[in-house]
Amino acid sequence: MITISLDKIRLERLLKELKSKKGRGTELISLYIPAGRPLGDVTSSLREELSTAANIKDRTTRHHVLDALTVTLQRLKMFTSTPKNGLVIFAGYIPRGAPGSEKMEVYVIEPPEPINTYLYRCDSRFHTEILEEMTEEKGSYAIIVMDRSSATFALLTGRRLKVLDEITSGVPGKHSAGGQSARRFERVIEIMAHEFYKRVGEYAQKLFSGIEDLKGLIIGGPGPTKNDFYEGNYLPSDLKKLVIAVVDVGYTGEEGVYELIERTQDILEGIRYIHERQVIQKFLEYIAKKENLVSYGYREVYSLLNQGVVDTLIVSEDLSLIYVKASCGNCGWSKHEILRKEDVEEFKRLYAKCPVCGQQTILEQGDVIEHLLEVSKMYGTKVEIISTATEEGKGFLQSFGGIAGLLRYARPSS
Repeated sequence: MITISLDKIRLERLLKELKSKKGRGTELISLYIPAGRPLGDVTSSLREELSTAANIKDRTTRHHVLDALTVTLQRLKMFTSTPKNGLVIFAGYIPRGAPGSEKMEVYVIEPPEPINTYLYRCDSRFHTEILEEMTEEKGSYAIIVMDRSSATFALLTGRRLKVLDEITSGVPGKHSAGGQSARRFERVIEIMAHEFYKRVGEYAQKLFSGIEDLKGLIIGGPGPTKNDFYEGNYLPSDLKKLVIAVVDVGYTGEEGVYELIERTQDILEGIRYIHERQVIQKFLEYIAKKENLVSYGYREVYSLLNQGVVDTLIVSEDLSLIYVKASCGNCGWSKHEILRKEDVEEFKRLYAKCPVCGQQTILEQGDVIEHLLEVSKMYGTKVEIISTATEEGKGFLQSFGGIAGLLRYARPSS
């Protein structure tokens, strides 16, 4: 199995959040500083922007832009030089509700790959496109599943499997008559099959030839049709040289695509789609065969995680829980939990005051996945973040609540 970088997952989640944020006007700052660019040059440029922003007519917009620029300059002072891959800063007032509810938010990011372009934008949104390109999965696999009646085309990239098109042939089945009639009919069938193979090749060229980073093409299907197609001169040469497997599967259509992927997992080992399916399959095997070494349900998993019992934590990226904490600055008492959204207010009501000394508590809430990552780090627990891009990922979220643990040893009896 491949190891997915948690830093990359964190960045993907942050970018998803940033894309959802909107300003009330053109007052959100996006700043990309390329690797090697002197910070003094950037600071001088931003001070010029400060002078320009002072002339903005709308008082609120002027105040928000000046504050965002000031905060950005303050963050730059924290660095003595530009980090090796460059630096990205997003800053601006984000509305919480009605006008006047805006709060300043600042995000400082050291990108996973070098930035080559300087960019300063003041807009109603954060410009995340450059960072998004860095997190996109590199490399795709083209898939054709076919028999004499139909062909299905799909593309597997990272976590995403997309069925692109399906065509039918119109080639009739076997003819029961004998003699010359049967021979003529067979010749007609062969001609129609030949034309269908040509059409499959043309569709493959249209759908796959322009794809960058295409790592391979896999052809599958029941019977000899797939071999006749591959061995004939139906595929363009640029695609034919990318064929990495011709595989027997029992089905055609979308079901055949899924079966083909199942049968070629060893070839597709480095693809996140395969990795996530393997994680969920292992989890289901534990439920069937090693029930005492697996846990699911957010309360039990969270308890075992905090005891250091969980070896591998499996979490859906769409987990709809919230991390909450109540702490007392007077006596040091604290309590933290992960809860469903509808239970958060009850937690706040119960622990508004310290149960030990009666003083007002400090109530906090935060991102549940970030919290789970921090706790996992404390105990050396491996973490698998599962998307809902696969049927297995959707089923994991819907049937098991999106959180489970494979345990280091049998869970303590209750």
